[in-house]
Amino acid sequence: MWRDDLRERLAAIERQGLYRRRRVMDSPQGVEVVCDGRRRVNFCSNDYLGLANHPEVVAALRRGAERYGAGAGAAHLVCGHSRAHHALEEELAEFTGRERALLFSTGYMANLGVISALAGRGDTVFEDRLNHASLLDGALLSGARLKRYAHADLAALGTALADSPSKTRLIVSDGVFSMDGDLAPLGALAQAAREHGGWLVIDDAHGLGVLGEKGRGSLTRFGLGQDDVPVLVGTLGKAFGTFGAFVAGRSELIEFLIQRARSYIYTTALPPAVAEATRAALRLAWEENWRRERLSRLVHRFRAGAAQLGLCLMTSESPIQPVVLGANEAALDASRALWNAGFLASAIRPPTVPAGTARLRITFTAGHTEAQVDGLLETLGEWLATLGGTSFRAIGGAPPGPDEP
Repeated sequence: MWRDDLRERLAAIERQGLYRRRRVMDSPQGVEVVCDGRRRVNFCSNDYLGLANHPEVVAALRRGAERYGAGAGAAHLVCGHSRAHHALEEELAEFTGRERALLFSTGYMANLGVISALAGRGDTVFEDRLNHASLLDGALLSGARLKRYAHADLAALGTALADSPSKTRLIVSDGVFSMDGDLAPLGALAQAAREHGGWLVIDDAHGLGVLGEKGRGSLTRFGLGQDDVPVLVGTLGKAFGTFGAFVAGRSELIEFLIQRARSYIYTTALPPAVAEATRAALRLAWEENWRRERLSRLVHRFRAGAAQLGLCLMTSESPIQPVVLGANEAALDASRALWNAGFLASAIRPPTVPAGTARLRITFTAGHTEAQVDGLLETLGEWLATLGGTSFRAIGGAPPGPDEP
C-alpha cells in the first residue's frame, strides 16, 4: 500500500535526524516573535533590515489593498499587470542601476524562468556546488547540460568552460550563499565569463538591501555593472521584508523573458498591494543607512564573542553567521537549548546543507540589540560547556562531500 510506503519513508527520515517540523507563528515577523504560543528572540529570520513589520510598509500595503484589492486576478500578460507593479519595476531598475526590471511571484520562479529561458538542449550551465536549489533546478528544467564546480573553485570553472563545446554558456552563482553567508568571487566570475563568452547570472537574494552603497547589493560591493553581470536576480522577501522577486538587466533581456520565461507567463501576478508595500520598503532601504551600519556592528560583536567561545564560524561579513556543528543531532540539541533559553534559531540539516555540516544558521536584523546578541552568546557558551570540551569543535569544520548539493 502506498500509505505504508510513505510511513516507512517518513520513519527513515526521522531515524536520520532529518525530520522537519513547522512552528506556528502567532505574531508579525520581528526581533521578538510569538512562536508556538511562546515569546522568543528570533535569530533565524531573513528580515535583515527589520522592514517586514515596519509601520510605513504596513500602511502602504493597506493603502494598496484599498486601491487595488486583495489579488492581481490574472497573469501579468493578461490583465494582472497593475500600475503598482509597473512603478515597482521602474524603481527596482533605478535601485540596481539597470535599464529595466521584471517582477516574478517568487525567487524560485525567477530562477527557474531565467535559466530555462536562456539555456536549452545543447547548451551548458555552470553552477557553484553550493548554489541555492532553485538555481540548480532551473538548470535541470532547461534541458541544458549542468556542470557543477567545487565551491568558489575558479580553476575548476575555468577548465570546464575551456573544455565546453557549447555555444551558449551560462555561469550561475549566488551572490551571497544562503547557508554559508560568504560572498561569491564575483569579480573573477565576471572575468571568466568575458574570457569564455559566457553569460553571468547572479542571484543576489541575500546581498540586496544589505551590502554595497545604499544596499544595492554584492555587485556594487565589487564595483560590477550590468555589462559585467548581464542577469541580476533579486528577492523581495528578505531584506525588503515583503514578497516576490525580480530580474534586472538590459531592455533586450527583459523583453526576452517576458516572451519566453514560463514561470512569468503562466502564473498570476503577485498582489498589487504587495508591490506598493515593497515600494515603501525599497525607499526605506535606500534612505536609512543606519540599518546596514547596525547590522555590521552586531555581526562583528557576535563574531568576536564566538571566537572567544571557540565556536566554528565560516568566513562571512553578511548577516548570515552559520555555527557548523557537523552531526544532525548536535544541531538539533543546540537549537533546543537555545529555545529553552528564550531564543529561536533553527537547526539546518541535509539536504539543505552538505552531509556532515549540520548547523545553526544564526541571522541578524537591524532591530537586534547588543544585549540580545550577548544573551545568545552566553547560551551558546553554556551549551558548549555541556559537551565536555572538544567534540563540537572537532566536528565543526567538516568539508562537504563531493556529491553534496
